Amino acid sequence: MGATKKELFTKKQNEIAAMAKAIAHPARIAILHELLKANACICGDLVDELGLAQATISQHLKELKNVGLIRGTIEGTSICYCIDPLVWSAYKEVFAHFFKEAPASQNCC
Repeated sequence: MGATKKELFTKKQNEIAAMAKAIAHPARIAILHELLKANACICGDLVDELGLAQATISQHLKELKNVGLIRGTIEGTSICYCIDPLVWSAYKEVFAHFFKEAPASQNCC
């Protein structure tokens, strides 16, 4: 979406779209799944678990960190990542509300 078109939509619509874009890549979903499954900080295991290149993992971690979904702490020469529980809760709330307020119609073609 071009930057000049965002003004056509509400602030909430733009917020939901930005949140969806942040998680709209299967590698990012896989990273989030791994972090949720571990329920702890993960340092170097993501490359082994996902089978993606370190550079690819790093780019996706950067995107998730930029939107605040994950946090990174430096431990020696590694950065360990974990889910930010406050931002995660906000995502869950926004999407739950979005789907609740716009139920699927039963009268569709």
